[in-house]
Amino acid sequence: MDMSQMTPRRPYLLRAFYDWLLDNQLTPHLVVDVTYPDVQVPMEFARDGQIVLNIAPRAVGNLQLGDNDVSFSARFGGVPRQVLVPMAAVLAIYARENGAGTLFEPEAAYEAEGGSEGFDEAIPPENLISVVDSERSDTHDDEPPQPPRGGGRPALRVVK
Repeated sequence: MDMSQMTPRRPYLLRAFYDWLLDNQLTPHLVVDVTYPDVQVPMEFARDGQIVLNIAPRAVGNLQLGDNDVSFSARFGGVPRQVLVPMAAVLAIYARENGAGTLFEPEAAYEAEGGSEGFDEAIPPENLISVVDSERSDTHDDEPPQPPRGGGRPALRVVK
């Protein structure tokens, strides 16, 4: 069978690297080309046409690493959001701790869908920063965080 007739490798490699990183107690991060059509990410966190997403189980909910896209829910700056990334927009997966992972090669199946502009300018993993790196909390999800108290004198007093 000719390579052009085969299904894309990216979803299979993505799932394999994701499992491998988790098995080694590492934090998987996804590099996404935000200029690709149908990408639904918090654009205010994108830089230079890319966004880095922490996809560790503690950082996301309902993670789906499908054949056509990656989807999950997560909190960005405390605001819950739904994320949808077409597989063609996934540029790399790597570990935050040591950069282990892979940069995905352009594939003909994805070039036909909308191009792979982001591949030429992908940032090396050692230069990437984490956008989402928060622990999920099952308590007080609906309550806004309390603002920190102002400075000044301590409010303690001696009670006899």
